[in-house]
Amino acid sequence: MWDFRLMQAIGLMMKTLPFIILRLMIYFGITLAFIVITGTGSGIGWGVGVFGDSDFQATSSLIGGGLGFALTAGLVFLAREYILYMVKAAHIAVLVELLDGNEMPQGRSQISHGQKVVAERFAEANVLFALDRIIQGVLRAITGLAQGIASIIPIPGLQQLVGIFRAFLNIAVGFIDEVILAYGIRTRAQNPWDSARDGLILYGQNHKIMLKNAAWLTVIIYGLSIFIFFMVLTPAAAIAFMFPGDLSAFGIVVALLLVWSIKAAVLEPLAIVCMLQVYFPAIEGQVPDSEWEQKLNDVSGKFREMAQKGAAWAGAKQSN
Repeated sequence: MWDFRLMQAIGLMMKTLPFIILRLMIYFGITLAFIVITGTGSGIGWGVGVFGDSDFQATSSLIGGGLGFALTAGLVFLAREYILYMVKAAHIAVLVELLDGNEMPQGRSQISHGQKVVAERFAEANVLFALDRIIQGVLRAITGLAQGIASIIPIPGLQQLVGIFRAFLNIAVGFIDEVILAYGIRTRAQNPWDSARDGLILYGQNHKIMLKNAAWLTVIIYGLSIFIFFMVLTPAAAIAFMFPGDLSAFGIVVALLLVWSIKAAVLEPLAIVCMLQVYFPAIEGQVPDSEWEQKLNDVSGKFREMAQKGAAWAGAKQSN
């Protein structure tokens, strides 16, 4: 069925409890910011609405809440590079160490150790963020290249649903991009762009087993997310009920935000550990294949861009 070991992955996750707590604090903090700023905007709009009729008051309350929500979303958008660099990638660095059976250095916390490893490999947050975005684009190109997608999971009649299934696999790719970053961390690569190219070629060589497991993980993670959504819907509705005007329906949004927090803090790193359990054994003893390198050069401008950035990175290192 699948090739990852879920219980072992959960055990590894528990060993990185400081990161799990940090991630929960960050993502629940973001959710709280959405609730507070949206509620404040709604309250201001409600107050402005006293100068008009009831319809005007309801509209101004809705507009105020919408502006508050948009403001918070903008702040989260600006913080995404920092979160990836200081939290997600650092967590991956520690998980890679534990997956290989290594112990954490004495006298240094998991978080500071992970951040130090990331800083050594990627220098700055904008480098890691740009690399991650390009990796996602190349992964989708590999998904398009993969032949016999319908045969990865043997469901009768799937050939007629290849378009839908390919879109589903594009969602599953979201669990794989950080695996490529983990490859660079594990190999102690000095050039993150060249390392990512090698990691992507190796992924392409093993795309069937990777896509199969990513698809199963997508079902598991999103199934758990739907379950959590219905669990938190009632308390979320109670929170939204305190908002003025017609924003009581905001309860669904609050529930979705809470689910997003739990998914980003707990479920996503669990999925990454599971994918690492598949990827590292699959590529053991393999070298990047020139045929797959040429395929990716032919179909992905982003992959070709990685070669240019890798050359620039090497040149910058030599000049220093």
